[in-house]
Amino acid sequence: MQIFPNGPAQVADPDATFTKWAAVEVTPEGNLPEGMARYTLAGGLYAVFHHEGPASDISTFMYAFGTWLPGSAYTLDDREHFEVLPENYQPMDPNAEEDIWIPIIMQ
Repeated sequence: MQIFPNGPAQVADPDATFTKWAAVEVTPEGNLPEGMARYTLAGGLYAVFHHEGPASDISTFMYAFGTWLPGSAYTLDDREHFEVLPENYQPMDPNAEEDIWIPIIMQ
């Protein structure tokens, strides 16, 4: 999960500073292991893009931010961005799969 403290415009800046969390979904009443922190997503509308290929292949991100978003009726929202990875995810695997969640709002 990524949090951009300076708002949505920061996402397009390759030199942007942001906070990145490694996260796992838990139930609200679930116990957390020592040293971990609870974070609750703000919620809202997301565009979800399925990516197949190694993490170094940024074509899905380029499509989402460079083609789909500018041509849609949506704009980037100031909320968390995140990816959902399968349990056995290997970022260098050419057959790796992940879902990319991008926060959006109607323009």
